[in-house]
Amino acid sequence: MTNEILIKPKAGYGMLFLLLLGIVATVASFVLANEFPILHLSGLLLAIATFLGLFGFIVVNPNESRVLTLFGTYKGSVKDSGFYWVNPFISKKPISLRARNLESKTIKVNDKVGNPIEIGMVLVWKVEETAQAAFAVDDYIKYVEVQSEAALRHLAGLYAYDHFEEDTSNSVTLRDGGETINHLLEEELKERLKMAGINVVEARITHLAYAPEIAGAMLQRQQAMAVVAARTKIVEGAVGMVEMALDKLSQKKIVELDEERKATMVSNLLVVLCSEKAASPVVNAGSLY
Repeated sequence: MTNEILIKPKAGYGMLFLLLLGIVATVASFVLANEFPILHLSGLLLAIATFLGLFGFIVVNPNESRVLTLFGTYKGSVKDSGFYWVNPFISKKPISLRARNLESKTIKVNDKVGNPIEIGMVLVWKVEETAQAAFAVDDYIKYVEVQSEAALRHLAGLYAYDHFEEDTSNSVTLRDGGETINHLLEEELKERLKMAGINVVEARITHLAYAPEIAGAMLQRQQAMAVVAARTKIVEGAVGMVEMALDKLSQKKIVELDEERKATMVSNLLVVLCSEKAASPVVNAGSLY
């Protein structure tokens, strides 16, 4: 793997002045060539040298770089912004050092338990090692896109979308993983993109949902779980209230109830407390028995 070599070429202003003098000298040579024929050849050579020298100038803007190669040999990278002049035969490949956003398309993949889900992410990345970005991969931008989708598919297959009611473990899921899932995604992307000299600034899941073919069934399942959980709380509270009522009646000796009437009272109280609608009481104006 090619390691990055940082270089700072000569400033281009001095060479620009020399080339301007070369242009003036070339014109003067051709003008005086009629009187001094030897100047014709000198002027031609000077014109060629001046023309080639013009191709040596490079301008590096802030957060940009140039990767320099000479006849297939890596010579170094220029990251400092400025106006420079290098060997005209050197190839100068521009590579941006700015942070870039990659918003992946929503992909369909199976989670750990086999449920089809839709998932998408946003990735913030930038080039850190210009030599690796230029020579380690064919196209580093396309490489980031492909590896990002592969990492997202791999992560989605390692975790379930959500807990099932029979799952009593504290395992991480995609829905409630939050920062943990995002951190794991960042670490995997860093490992995958390191070869191309890419630094992962941030990676976050932006879209997560069941696939349309099972979304309706999963919604019904979630609603059923919510109803069961709510009814469980209601029953627990109702049983506690009935128990408290019987204890208070017994302690204060307000009324003596046999087992049959206790069972009737418990049944009536549970119906009233657990009913989804308000109960309509019936007042007994006659004898208690």
